[in-house]
Amino acid sequence: MKKHNFNAGPSILPDVVLQNAAKAIIDFNGSGLSLLSISHRTKDFEDVLNEAQTLFRELLHIPDNYKIFFVSGGASTQFFHIPANFLKTKAGYVNTGVWSKKAIKEAKHYGEVQVVASSEDKNFTYIPKGFAIPADLDYLYICSNNTIYGSEYKVDIDSPVPLIADMSSDIMSRPVDVSKYAMIYGGAQKNLAPAGVTFVIIRDDMLEKVVRELPSMMNVNTHVANNSMFNTPPVFPIYVMNETLRWLKAQGGVEEIYRRNLEKAELLYNEIDRNSLFRGTVEKEDRSLMNICFVMSEGNEELAPEFMEFAKERGMVGIKGHRLVGGFRASCYNACPKESVEALVACMQEFEKMKANQ
Repeated sequence: MKKHNFNAGPSILPDVVLQNAAKAIIDFNGSGLSLLSISHRTKDFEDVLNEAQTLFRELLHIPDNYKIFFVSGGASTQFFHIPANFLKTKAGYVNTGVWSKKAIKEAKHYGEVQVVASSEDKNFTYIPKGFAIPADLDYLYICSNNTIYGSEYKVDIDSPVPLIADMSSDIMSRPVDVSKYAMIYGGAQKNLAPAGVTFVIIRDDMLEKVVRELPSMMNVNTHVANNSMFNTPPVFPIYVMNETLRWLKAQGGVEEIYRRNLEKAELLYNEIDRNSLFRGTVEKEDRSLMNICFVMSEGNEELAPEFMEFAKERGMVGIKGHRLVGGFRASCYNACPKESVEALVACMQEFEKMKANQ
């Protein structure tokens, strides 16, 4: 039976990327050595690293006045690295869910944090809009896509202060005007690679705004100056990330993958809205393309365990919703094929028909 992978992360990667990675683990570039046991100082790996940076710049149309580097530690490490480097007096945060709240908690160790907007009043089912951004902030911080609650920013904010965004779960899924951001970062384990590498895109002027003396590993300038090689980088995840970026370019780039993502999301959201047994959990204008959350409709809540088992028997993997939301979550990242979404839709329709006949 074919499996349809909707895991929220680590998540589905393209088949060709997995195949190339498997070969490289045995023999990397014909060297007779495994990718897992080569030196990161070899020219072959340096070429991989440089190509990944080049492809990032090309696919996201990153301007020349931005640096790109890769580090370990996960996106959660950046929760405190960012305020350690840039929070001198006061920073603004938009609270749209668990990951924003975690970042807010860490930032409070370094200075004043002002929550300039929040969607917590409605259990994070929308993206705040039209809020004032104080001009005296050191920076404004957002999480562009919320994997747990299924909400996503659809436009790039115009900010009078440096804008920093966690794009862990929607990077490369849609076009982004990078020039509106002072820094973009994220864990790669959603759309790019297995867990273990974090990408950082940072505007040159931010490198001059580090506000305190820091240990070398915490200072953003360390990683820029050493081209991601201050310490041993996560070699295997960077290799897989580069293969994924190659795949993305071959598909037609971010613009084409965005078209496909819109198509997949529309297909599933239309079924959620049509099917009498299900309902969406997020305001329609803020629904995520990546993490599609839904629950049983009112009066049918007791059917949730039965549908979960029904879907599992038909090859659906990873659709259980986060414990804070419940219900179901289909993560439709770039490598998730339309056929898998169609299979989930057919599963939902079959379940509805079965219940109607009972």
